[in-house]
Amino acid sequence: MSGVRAEARAMGLVLLGLAGACGPAPAQAPPGPMAPRPGSAVQQPPPEVEMRLKVRVSLVNTPVTVRDRSGQMIHDLDAKNFTVTDDGIPQKITHFDLGGDPLSVVILMETSERINSIFPEIRKTGSLFAETVMGASGEAAIVGFNDSVDKLQDFTADGEAIEKTISGMREGTWGSRLYDAMAVAVEMLTSRPQASAETPGRRRILFVMSEATDVGSATKLGEVLRQAQLANITIYSVGLSTTRAELQSNTKKKPIEVTPPGTFGQPPLPGTVQTPTSEAQRNGGIDVLALAVWAVQHAENQVKAHALEVAATATGGVHVATYRDRSIEHAIDEIGGELHSQYSVSYTPTGTRESGYHEIKISVDRPGVSVRARPGYYLGPPAS
Repeated sequence: MSGVRAEARAMGLVLLGLAGACGPAPAQAPPGPMAPRPGSAVQQPPPEVEMRLKVRVSLVNTPVTVRDRSGQMIHDLDAKNFTVTDDGIPQKITHFDLGGDPLSVVILMETSERINSIFPEIRKTGSLFAETVMGASGEAAIVGFNDSVDKLQDFTADGEAIEKTISGMREGTWGSRLYDAMAVAVEMLTSRPQASAETPGRRRILFVMSEATDVGSATKLGEVLRQAQLANITIYSVGLSTTRAELQSNTKKKPIEVTPPGTFGQPPLPGTVQTPTSEAQRNGGIDVLALAVWAVQHAENQVKAHALEVAATATGGVHVATYRDRSIEHAIDEIGGELHSQYSVSYTPTGTRESGYHEIKISVDRPGVSVRARPGYYLGPPAS
């Protein structure tokens, strides 16, 4: 009997061994999440995802320009005269000023060979920037761009240094990395202190002197404008005209791109002369504000012929085109006068959603006036 039990026990061991051989071996187990070994580092989410989740807007600042029916700026308003809404929700103004906050300005200048015939005029603008734009308490930095982006002068309150740098600028290559240069300027301005209810600060200004042409940038215009809005940077631009440069040039240069050269985005109508008036009539149906909002929401480079106007509109600034009878000096003087005569309004958003496009609306309790301010800002991933 004991022999029978021993034989059965032996048979059971054989069957158990066969079952183990037929089952899945540990080395052949399908791949899957594995617990980390003691002391090993746990994989973290990508840094850009973490940054996106932490984005919050603690302060929104917008320049506000108020004009009467004749176009003259109005300077006798107080904070109580303004109403500010963010996505339709009323906001409390935490900082209010009329032209008094000192400026931090990045002067962004095209140094491309394509505008070499008006370079002598550009080199003479240093004193205007020092006196009319910077003012007594401002500071400025200078960035030049063509096929490369070059920081020519760091932030300084020395007007003579600004004049010397601009007068000594040299022509570069034929390219025009406008959007890359704007991105560099925005990054530089984010280091400058902003005004709040508790502390004084500076208004951040990006002043662009360029054609409306970008060639070779890796940066998208919409991304630049998003960052500028979130950093409370206002963009002003003077549109240099390639057509004007060609008319003034004594030597024939490389053929000028038809679309978009400087202030003109289209060729002239057959049998007509291209002028600012004719272009205004042709482009009268274009809503630059809608283009600005679209560019920020979608972060694309589809806006080309009106890139400078869109950049200025999206941030509450203004674009001034130059052509024949409108000199570069006059355009700089016009913008400088506005910079020191406009209202600066700040608020901390409350009661608003944390993602998507936020529409800013500002009104004043005075009839018959026009109000210009930045249209909004964007938080979150790009719209599909």
